[in-house]
Amino acid sequence: MLVDATSVPADRGGVGRYLDGLLGAVGTLLSDDLSVVAQRSDQERYQQMLPQARVIAAPAAAAHRPARLAWEQTGLPILAQQVSAEVLHSPFYTCPLRASCPVTVTVHDATFFTEPEHYDASRRTFFRSAIRTSMRRAARVIVPSKATRDELIRLLDADPTRIDVAYHGVDPAAFHAPTDEEKARVRARLGLTGDYVAFLGAKEPRKNVPNLIRGWVLAVRDLPNPPALVVAGGSGHDDDIDRAATEVPAHLRLIRPGYLRYADLPGFLGGALVAAYPSYGEGFGLPVLEAMACGAPVLTTPRLSLPEVGGDAVAYTTEDPERIAKDLLALLDDEPRRKTLARAGLLRATEFTWAASAEAHIAAWQRAITDVKR
Repeated sequence: MLVDATSVPADRGGVGRYLDGLLGAVGTLLSDDLSVVAQRSDQERYQQMLPQARVIAAPAAAAHRPARLAWEQTGLPILAQQVSAEVLHSPFYTCPLRASCPVTVTVHDATFFTEPEHYDASRRTFFRSAIRTSMRRAARVIVPSKATRDELIRLLDADPTRIDVAYHGVDPAAFHAPTDEEKARVRARLGLTGDYVAFLGAKEPRKNVPNLIRGWVLAVRDLPNPPALVVAGGSGHDDDIDRAATEVPAHLRLIRPGYLRYADLPGFLGGALVAAYPSYGEGFGLPVLEAMACGAPVLTTPRLSLPEVGGDAVAYTTEDPERIAKDLLALLDDEPRRKTLARAGLLRATEFTWAASAEAHIAAWQRAITDVKR
């Protein structure tokens, strides 16, 4: 088994957390039958994580996206042959068009088709083409939710017999109900003296951060002790966030700390009055699951896969600022409900494990091998 980890970004965003969690669990199940190719900067990390696996450094040029995509089509199939891989897994939409073994690919979501207005033209065109190609050429396609599977079938007339659902998991060591000390450390790091609402995710239009900012302003501007809004996460390309930030009244506090350290995430999420994630749609919704695992009451939307993750353990809103304001204020004013959601979220989060995700991936890989032998 060869897994291509060269698409993992340096900031360990969603695809990084997916691959780290998956590979850690797969490594315990496949042991020395696993090979991983990674960026040179990640080689030591994966060697420590997977002591029984073979970890191979990709060419230095693969650190740059165009070169990585070219190497994926040429060098990666050669590498699969060199390590005698029975299956090659590509974890981020694209995959080699030709290889000596079956190829499986993870398609994380269908929002490039369902929410096209939230992507710039070049990114939308690239990923739409990549998804269509992968759906045709891969032996099997792995998706993180039933909603994503159903959308691919509906929109692309995909063959449902070649799509496998493998939910993401959450690492309880990294995401857990925080101690008072963990909460205090994050508050000190962010300069917080009072309560706050938390957002964690990429600053992309699909995440709906501008409307979250506007909804928060409407919800808290007349409160005697308004909670701050902390918008944390990696960089993105939503210019409307800056415009929304300029509309925030002077007496309210909007904090934008950027990328937070892994060690700070439990204290950040679990220390919030509410973790708000009013996305237009997700292929899975890992930030929602991670917030639940940290004991945060979560406010999100019922779009695409999010109800599969949150179930009855989260509160729901819509994407417009007025409704976000109404539902956010209702939660801020209802401490018993927040505590009920926090408890329910902690319990529901235990249902999503990387071990179960690894088993589902391995089953899909075995199906790919069986399909080729038929």
